[in-house]
Amino acid sequence: MAEKLRILVVEDDMDIQELVRYNLQKTGYQVESAFDGESGLQKTVIFRPDLILLDIMMPKLNGIEVCRRLKADSVTAGIPVVFMTAKTEEGNIITGLDAGAQDYICKPFSIRVLLARVRACLRKVNPSISDEARPVLTYRTLEINPGLHTAKLRGVPIDLTATEFRLLYFLAEYPGRVYTREQIIDAVRGDDYAVTDRAVDVQVAGLRKKLGEFGEFIETVRGVGYRLREAGL
Repeated sequence: MAEKLRILVVEDDMDIQELVRYNLQKTGYQVESAFDGESGLQKTVIFRPDLILLDIMMPKLNGIEVCRRLKADSVTAGIPVVFMTAKTEEGNIITGLDAGAQDYICKPFSIRVLLARVRACLRKVNPSISDEARPVLTYRTLEINPGLHTAKLRGVPIDLTATEFRLLYFLAEYPGRVYTREQIIDAVRGDDYAVTDRAVDVQVAGLRKKLGEFGEFIETVRGVGYRLREAGL
């Protein structure tokens, strides 16, 4: 069995830290946490995480300085850092990315989007990480296998683009849950994806067409976004 990927959560808000920790562990990651910048640096050396989720406004040492020190040390420079912070101004985001962060997630955030961004970040820095650990999803007569990157409807393979596949998997993980276009963009965007609301509509339309009559289960929620109809409805 492959060793679990390790993620360090450095966050001084206990409720947010526990929420993130719980969902990361539930997804299959090994997780450690720290409540301030100094202990975050110390645990990085001991735990050797594959990725660090880092708040900015923390006691003892703020996240920007933590990130800069990590990137200045040859031992820790290669560990990807993702900021998750309430500092949402454009200047804050630029400062965070310039400090060496791989990504920047603004609070409040969707846990689903956070997990998607974590997966994307890990794939980007380590292309050998595959989707094999993600579960095969079954929805009505549809089967989606992320390890094989296949989708079958009544046993017949569906020819999907990489973005269409990510979109279908994203919606099928929690049927009935409504996602905004922004959440969908964050979760499924790839190199072949134009980051606009209109691009989401185009991808959904293309996916519906390939699914044929089954496409009616992807519902438009006016003024919000999209969802996959609950399986029992």
